[in-house]
Amino acid sequence: MTTHTAPPPQAAAVKPPLRIFLTVLHLAGVGVLGGIIFTTLGGLLGTGLGLLFAFGIGIILLVGLVYALFGVGWFEVARVGALYRTPIAPLRLRQRDRPGFGGWLGSLGRQAIDGRMWRAVANFAIAAILGTIVLRLFWSLIWSVIISFAPLTDAESVMGPFGGGGIPVAWAPLVGILGIAASAVGIFGLALLHRTLALAIVIRSRETELTERVRTTTAQREGAVRAADVERTRIERDLHDGVQPRLVSVGMTLGLAQQKIDNDPDAAKELIAEAHTSTKAAITELRQLARGIHASVLDDRGLDAALSALAGRSHIPVHLDVRMDGRCSREAEAAVYFAIAESLTNAAKHSRASEARVIVRLRDGGTLWARVEDNGMGGAQVQPGGGLDGIANRVLAAGGTFRLDSPLGGPTSLEVNVPCAS
Repeated sequence: MTTHTAPPPQAAAVKPPLRIFLTVLHLAGVGVLGGIIFTTLGGLLGTGLGLLFAFGIGIILLVGLVYALFGVGWFEVARVGALYRTPIAPLRLRQRDRPGFGGWLGSLGRQAIDGRMWRAVANFAIAAILGTIVLRLFWSLIWSVIISFAPLTDAESVMGPFGGGGIPVAWAPLVGILGIAASAVGIFGLALLHRTLALAIVIRSRETELTERVRTTTAQREGAVRAADVERTRIERDLHDGVQPRLVSVGMTLGLAQQKIDNDPDAAKELIAEAHTSTKAAITELRQLARGIHASVLDDRGLDAALSALAGRSHIPVHLDVRMDGRCSREAEAAVYFAIAESLTNAAKHSRASEARVIVRLRDGGTLWARVEDNGMGGAQVQPGGGLDGIANRVLAAGGTFRLDSPLGGPTSLEVNVPCAS
């Protein structure tokens, strides 16, 4: 049985003739605005370069030029998507990969070379040129209609629809009809050309976007698999090196106590007490191991409360600075939580740090950002199968980014960015 999917209501509601009419209106509007906008952009560029070394004024103008180009690109993507009823992601400003002025400067540089923005600006420029031609053809169309009635006047000749010398009045109706046809065909052709170019430049860039999304998804899946392998190895190591020997010792101690319970009750009691103490220690280790797999407080009370509990259990003093107005997805919060937990564990075990600082922010654009700093000796590296490798893979699986800065002599800082909707 074959099923047929009905077109979306919005796409079905706009017929081809109306679409062409809307395209012509768009081109006419862009033709009027294009000259003004590109004159302004050219003025910003020229003035900015001319005043580049004049007290930084030129730099401010060039920065404004980048944001102005982004605005033009954003408008063009929204315009083309709405005109052709095509779902396409809006143009977004590049996010900072680190805080401070350096992070903003990096994001500005990436925005200045953003290929998608430049494609949208190029399409707007082409649309402005086509729009200017459409306006000229529209005027020719109106003039062709006017000169078709030239024999009703007393004039001996009239100007042609596309300029040139005077046309005898006797030929004016024929020239007017041909001018009407040529202008209408030209306007129609330019509308179709705009559609073809927009599909090639703006909308079909969505294919590149989808390809990049598939590539990112593949990397996330591989990161999730590696994170799971690292986590499984860690659990096996903790069980083998910690809980398992302790439980074996408990069993042996209870065996000795069983042998001595009749002949030496006092010694048997001491052995039972020792086994009881070891059992409680094993339970504590199992509880810590389970907390390393999943922190229940994270689901119950959120990331702020979970990090407060984590800082309270830390072997080194931790200054915690968490500012979040809401909650993120479970995967995003878990990735950030375990990244911070592993970083504090490394700081306590390996870096000889005396204190640590944890900063967490929920940034605009739905990104959960965290930074862990310690004053240890530095030199931390990502080793396959190690704790930092587990952090990197877990963050990658959540669709985020990971950055480690740990020069010899310290300090060590680790930053993670995870999208809230991961």
